Amino acid sequence: MRIFNMRIAALAGAVFVGLIAQTIYAQAAKLETAVLAGGCFWCVESDFESVPGVVDVVSGYTGGTTDNPTYKKISKGGTGHYEAVEISYDPDRVSYAQLLHLFLRSIDPTDAGGQFCDRGDSYRTAIFVDGADEKAAAAAAIAEAQTTLGLNIVTPILAASRFYDAEAYHQDYYMSKKIVLTRRGPKSKAEAYKFYREACGRDARVEALWGSDAPFIAHN
Repeated sequence: MRIFNMRIAALAGAVFVGLIAQTIYAQAAKLETAVLAGGCFWCVESDFESVPGVVDVVSGYTGGTTDNPTYKKISKGGTGHYEAVEISYDPDRVSYAQLLHLFLRSIDPTDAGGQFCDRGDSYRTAIFVDGADEKAAAAAAIAEAQTTLGLNIVTPILAASRFYDAEAYHQDYYMSKKIVLTRRGPKSKAEAYKFYREACGRDARVEALWGSDAPFIAHN
């Protein structure tokens, strides 16, 4: 009887594990992605990893002509790549349109030369779309944001191209405890990121532009 009960327990455990695996697979299978360029990818990653329904955000490079781009290569210019993020999200919890709404209000979409203190092609903004539905959603989001802002939005809608993950040291930079050397001495990456974001004027400009509509800024 004891052996029988152990077999039943083992079978039940296997079934339970199988159900968990199926659930995880089903959740993974229904995830969708959005690729957005909003200047420094550390900042965009930090913003969107706080959004309910977003499962993961990966910093990377896209939109260029050079295979296997690196941070060093794109920083020199000439590759055509943007610093961008690939957002994996659950469409049952947050829609593509909602992500675009948040995105446009977290950047300066009136600036064609970069973002904030970061200048040059790799820091330009863009929405990379895959298919007619995403293109239509992006066009609608830009039109709505332009009406709200009352200024010309220059963020382009571009066809999606290959997305290359950035180097490992760029991922989750904003919360890393690894020590790096800065102009203010040794700091954790998280501390260095916080200083960079403030010094670059990102939040100050976004708040000046969007006011209370800026979603990732703590308003007093």
